[in-house]
Amino acid sequence: MVAEDEVARFVERFALFLANAGMARMPARVFARLLVTESGQLTAAGLAESLQVSPAAVSGAVRYLEQVGLIRRGREPGERRDHYAVTGSSWMDALVDRDKMMADWAALMGEGAVLLGPTTAAGERLAESERLFLFLKRELADMLRRFREGEAAREG
Repeated sequence: MVAEDEVARFVERFALFLANAGMARMPARVFARLLVTESGQLTAAGLAESLQVSPAAVSGAVRYLEQVGLIRRGREPGERRDHYAVTGSSWMDALVDRDKMMADWAALMGEGAVLLGPTTAAGERLAESERLFLFLKRELADMLRRFREGEAAREG
């Protein structure tokens, strides 16, 4: 069994890594803590206690993490408190959400490109952005498909 202080140090290292990649520090700490819990879930009170932070700090963090699709909120039958959970597919779910977002971004960039016209520098920038987001959407979908196929082969 791993000592809790070693786990806490790992959580902080992982949170720092996520923060350096652009995630706000408290959501990074909450996500990291949920990932290392055996059940993959904790209540807000459990998160606050394990991270030694206020419940208010946890509240804002879980709201953000739910919004970006990295965690989900649930409640066990008969319980009065929500729990927050990650699954093995949390990263995959977040990427699938990004796939949808890239399609929306591409559509918006295309709309702007048409509005401004192909002969303007701004119109061309938006058209290039549209092409980039469409490319990323296609590539991401293909990568996720290949990952799922590899996982199925590994399990099968």
